[in-house]
Amino acid sequence: MTASVAPSLMFEGQAEAAMSLYTSLFENSQVLDVERYGPKGPGPEGSIVKAAFTLNGRLHHCIDSPSKHDFSFTPAISLFAECETEAELDRLFDALSTDGQILMPLDTYPFARKFTWIVDRFGVSWQLRLA
Repeated sequence: MTASVAPSLMFEGQAEAAMSLYTSLFENSQVLDVERYGPKGPGPEGSIVKAAFTLNGRLHHCIDSPSKHDFSFTPAISLFAECETEAELDRLFDALSTDGQILMPLDTYPFARKFTWIVDRFGVSWQLRLA
């Protein structure tokens, strides 16, 4: 038996907004399943216990942690999107960098004709590269 492996993103109250943005940006993406906290918690009612979604057919998970943590996402692990066209890369850059942070500007580098490394408004790190 082979274990399935998929990224799981932990948010503090923003899982649904992040999942909605991500699935709106990539073709062949959808929310598969969402389980929410009820009135008895432990998280705020309606926040996400666990959710499954796909980005271009690849499985991802997310949760809203009911606890505050002294850690968050780190750029040491990022979601990597290789884009077929400059228009697609530019569209993703615009959407994901809004209210986020640019770690490496959208530019030409020795390893890529066009590349950027950003942190989105939810704290998730993305590397976007033109194929």
